[in-house]
Amino acid sequence: MEVILIIGIAIALIFNFLNGLHDAANSISTIVATKVLTPIQAVCLAAFFNLIGPLFFTTAIAKTIGKGIITPGWLTLEVIIVGILVASFWIYATAYIGIPISSTHAMIGGLIGTAVAYGGIDVVILPSLSLIGGVILYGIIGAIIGAIFLTGLAKIKDEPDIKSYLGIGGLFGFVFTIPLCIILQVLPISGLLGIILFIVISPSLGFAGAFLFGCLTIRLCRNQDQRLMNKIFNKLQIVSASFYSIGHGSNDAQHAMGIITAMLVTAGVLSDFQVPLWVILTSSAAISLGTLTGGWKIVQTMAKRITHLRPYQGFCAETGGGLVLLFVTIFGVPVSSTHAISGCIMGVGATQGSAAVQWSIVRQIVTAWIITIPLTATCAYLVYMIILRIW
Repeated sequence: MEVILIIGIAIALIFNFLNGLHDAANSISTIVATKVLTPIQAVCLAAFFNLIGPLFFTTAIAKTIGKGIITPGWLTLEVIIVGILVASFWIYATAYIGIPISSTHAMIGGLIGTAVAYGGIDVVILPSLSLIGGVILYGIIGAIIGAIFLTGLAKIKDEPDIKSYLGIGGLFGFVFTIPLCIILQVLPISGLLGIILFIVISPSLGFAGAFLFGCLTIRLCRNQDQRLMNKIFNKLQIVSASFYSIGHGSNDAQHAMGIITAMLVTAGVLSDFQVPLWVILTSSAAISLGTLTGGWKIVQTMAKRITHLRPYQGFCAETGGGLVLLFVTIFGVPVSSTHAISGCIMGVGATQGSAAVQWSIVRQIVTAWIITIPLTATCAYLVYMIILRIW
């Protein structure tokens, strides 16, 4: 048992290392794209704030991962190890070819797949029907309000394509309503339901927030000297990149924390699910070391292929992404930092018009987001079943 536990902890830390390698692009892509810092300077900055990020916030996400997705009794050391190995392979493969995916969702898919292979579908903690009904009800109400509001604005401006505004208003009405219900504690959304919902909500919140922030910045600075504004936003980007890296570290570093703590509970080392300080520190160190290596192909995709970024846009994107991660970290929802910053980059790009965003690249990225959980879950299920037959 002790040997397996040590191996499991090592694999969890390797996963966090790969997480940092893959998601380094999330923290540094905007600041590299605007040439505020060199790539090496940027990864060092991101690694430092990834390290200290988890020390500022709660370990709610670690508890969600360790207790809120799979029934704890079925999250054995073997289940965890196989699931994390499959997730790590998917993260490394996508980093190698330069596709930004969610390390969070890869891990969750891997754990679900192996747990189902081990104990059946019932081991997955599914939301109640009443909670799902509440999400649908409040989501529909929010969508209707958003659609009415945006189409009203379109009519005031005499926009010809009212149908587009109707659909966009409905989407963002839903996107803003669900987080508001979480804040007001109307809907106790967590676990798998929260993860699935935030596949849509996280990038949409990032897009909307960064778009509005970018438009406001353009309006406030439109009559100012552009060279002076660039100098100011170059300095502000260092602050915003640091803020985003803290959010990234506090959210993503908790993945290994949750897994390691779950293994310690399973092995009988801990009597209840409380994340030890050494687990927090080692998980933070692993993701920081991974960030120092930098997934450079993904940096190229995020920094240059989605849209062309200026310093003020980089500042708006990083600030918007940091706020999204701060929100979900406080409420214990393990979301994808990749989704958040990608949505923000698209949002600030859209301030220059729809043509400023390379939507063909966006479609490739979104496709990878959609298939990550089912793909890693299926692969983990098959791998675990093969291992059972061999052993």
